[in-house]
Amino acid sequence: MKSKFEYAVVMLAGAALGVLAVQGLHAQGAKLKAYVITENEILDAAAQAAYLPTARKLIEEAHGLALRTAAGRVVRIEGDAPPKTAALIEWDSIDDAVAFYKSKAWADLAPQRDKAVKVVRRYAVEVEK
Repeated sequence: MKSKFEYAVVMLAGAALGVLAVQGLHAQGAKLKAYVITENEILDAAAQAAYLPTARKLIEEAHGLALRTAAGRVVRIEGDAPPKTAALIEWDSIDDAVAFYKSKAWADLAPQRDKAVKVVRRYAVEVEK
């Protein structure tokens, strides 16, 4: 009876080590999601209305997820005054986000964007799961 118990304990310990090893391997190769936060000032509401569908389409094509904050309120909780508007975009990784904002497609949209909004600040934040 004692040997069966010992085998069971050894098997459980081996299974636990295996689970830990697999999780460690997954963590090494996993990229963290990233969110790009853009603080904007609307320069021309009509130009913004024309610009947003094109910008959202480009973001989707690059596998970003626009969280549709254009009409949402921005409320200060602490610190300096918040921007009038803010945009949030989810990306699979910070590398994907940076690549998109440095892409030719995004650069080509600059004239339309510059008529619609003034970008006060744009930054990316990695997020652990």
